[in-house]
Amino acid sequence: MLNFKHLKYFWTVGKAGGVIKAGEQLHVTPQTVSAQIQLLESALGVTLLERSGRTLALTEAGRLVFGYAEEIFSLGSELQEAVDLLEKGGRLSDFKVGVADAVPKAIAYRLLQPALELPEKVRLACREWKLDSLMSELAVHRLDLVIADAPIPQSVSVRAFSHRLGESGISFFAREDLANSLVGRFPAMLDGAPTLLPGEDAAIRGRLNGWFVRLAIRPLIRGDFDDSALMRAFGEAGAGVFVGPTVLEADFLAKEGVVLLGRTMDVREEFYAISVERRIRHPCVVAIVENARDLLIEA
Repeated sequence: MLNFKHLKYFWTVGKAGGVIKAGEQLHVTPQTVSAQIQLLESALGVTLLERSGRTLALTEAGRLVFGYAEEIFSLGSELQEAVDLLEKGGRLSDFKVGVADAVPKAIAYRLLQPALELPEKVRLACREWKLDSLMSELAVHRLDLVIADAPIPQSVSVRAFSHRLGESGISFFAREDLANSLVGRFPAMLDGAPTLLPGEDAAIRGRLNGWFVRLAIRPLIRGDFDDSALMRAFGEAGAGVFVGPTVLEADFLAKEGVVLLGRTMDVREEFYAISVERRIRHPCVVAIVENARDLLIEA
């Protein structure tokens, strides 16, 4: 019979990257960790770790077992959270959310607003950062949810699940005096136009670049912005043409002097809720996902 204590020792070694670090996390000696793994290998009849130079590496069987261990202990964490929630009678206190900096602030607000309207009041704690960094926080349960413009990056080895919320086309805006100086119709007017774009890390940037190439349009890039709100502020001040999700057109045009140049559905910005839950049960996350159907184009 599989001993889950032995499995947890092996799983910890795989996550920590070595026996010594695993021992520090488990508060036991490296010898104890090695002995527990040997018992697991004996029970399974396979070798899980092999020496690679001065370090230990997972064997093929080790990678297989580690994948199952990740699943088992992830579900165990979900179980504990579900029981804790039940003991509270469904009452939530803090709801900790990370928002990738490429996500427009107005989109983030509209997606998260339903969590504040639940019968049982919550205290929303928001953190904005790079997606990779937010995923690290999610992995150690410092965040309950991450709102992002892309699914979990392949380079991130975090046991979590991407829930696609929907998408939006892209609209182009400019201050009225700049718009009047552009020649031709949309989108040809963008050729040579001073333009502000999301930073290279934003998922939408690559799609915009590809769209420009297909249409043989060469905008004059005046600025790259990781922060969408900062890009919008520069655009509203007249520094260049700027972009935003079509679902927020009314918000952008509410600013005096800002006009719409045009829109396209050939470039779409996607939005995701990333959580450690495979099946969404957290009331706040359920409310966010359901509200997204009204705000965004469904996947």
